Amino acid sequence: MNQHAPNQSTSKKRIDEFVGKGSPAVSFEFFPPKTDAGWAQLYGTIAELHAIKPSYVSVTYGAGGSTRAKTVELVARIQRELNLCAMAHLTCVGHTADDLGQILDDLWREGVQNVLALRGDPPAGQTDFKTTQGGFGHADELVAFARARHDFCIGVAGYPEGHPQCLNKLRDMEHLKRKLDNGSQFVVTQLFFDNEIFYWFRDTARKMGITAPIVAGIMPITNVAQIKRFIGMCGAKIPHKLLLQLEAVESDPTATAEIGVKYAIEQCNDLIRNGVDGLHFYTLNKSRATVEICKSLQLQR
Repeated sequence: MNQHAPNQSTSKKRIDEFVGKGSPAVSFEFFPPKTDAGWAQLYGTIAELHAIKPSYVSVTYGAGGSTRAKTVELVARIQRELNLCAMAHLTCVGHTADDLGQILDDLWREGVQNVLALRGDPPAGQTDFKTTQGGFGHADELVAFARARHDFCIGVAGYPEGHPQCLNKLRDMEHLKRKLDNGSQFVVTQLFFDNEIFYWFRDTARKMGITAPIVAGIMPITNVAQIKRFIGMCGAKIPHKLLLQLEAVESDPTATAEIGVKYAIEQCNDLIRNGVDGLHFYTLNKSRATVEICKSLQLQR
């Protein structure tokens, strides 16, 4: 293990210091844009969400490492310039162990101590995940590798409705436990819209000996075609009653957003009442819906 401490001028809190300890952690997820206009929009979004004082923010990682440098740069900049705790996503896709080790070293050097370790989705145009020669085929292997490299705080993904490539939910839960046993400290779930499914997932995890905090992934619906595309990829389901409401106003963006935000507020309120460890908002680099939800829930810190 590399024993060097991270750059103390940029070192911020670790997520395991606060998630699952008291009030729910509130976090936002961003992705590195591909255009200058996208970067301008993202900085505006971060500025608006910064006022809510989230517990932490995370930055995604493109398939095949397509945004590797931008992810490291953006996470480091968020910590350094905005004084926010930040987490970098890291995937196995298209990387050897040496590649991943260099990325982890870059993050550590920048003072980034929080990593979300993922297997990752196949690159565009591919349907099946293929392990890179000299790399890793599963997230639990990446967790063990990152744990040995530096003293990272490591999060992993959980799938309340099951991973789309694992047909057995209990087998999928065994995979989750292996990721935690290999050194990760908390779970962030895939988006979901039925809280009963989340509660089953959490209860089953506890029965299997998983004690790590489980953060709920929330995506406010503001575009019907977009959310249908997302759930088609990840295997989540929209409750029938909500789907009928959304499809009735599908051509009206304002009405769609009103229904989506109202549902997300009710969903989050129920999760908070039932002791959720955290709420992780998939912002899609936009702020309006998330700000409205957080203010309604009085989550502004």
